[in-house]
Amino acid sequence: MRRCSVAVTLLSLLLAFSVQAGTGTIIKVLPYFLDKKEQYTLSPSLFERDAYQAELRLNPGLRSGMLYRVQWKTKGKPWAPLKIRLELRGVAQGNLPKQIVIEQPIQKRGWFTQWASLYLKGEDYKTFGEVVAWRATLWEGDDLLLGSQQSFLW
Repeated sequence: MRRCSVAVTLLSLLLAFSVQAGTGTIIKVLPYFLDKKEQYTLSPSLFERDAYQAELRLNPGLRSGMLYRVQWKTKGKPWAPLKIRLELRGVAQGNLPKQIVIEQPIQKRGWFTQWASLYLKGEDYKTFGEVVAWRATLWEGDDLLLGSQQSFLW
């Protein structure tokens, strides 16, 4: 009887400490145009932000780049460094569309969702041109994809 209870205890401990794959998700991706001062809004008001984004969308000469705000979350402790990868596709010139990849290492702080900011600005933005589609992915190390979200045209 004692052996049976020891075996059950050991088995339950093994199951409790078994290695599980990481879980995570990208909840939301918010793309914003940046003006010449690298601002995406003039005040904290959401209405003002949306109005200013509409103005930047209509006047490409006022833009200096793009900001992508990515909301993400993971469960458990990651076994490898986390990173967010943002893949962008631009207007096609020739046979294939332009593509660029932006990566940023991130760290989990706390239990709740977190935000990461990825920028496309300066000469990279000028040479890339209009962004047509995007895909944001959350990675643990280089091999484990935890979550992704993409635009409609991806």
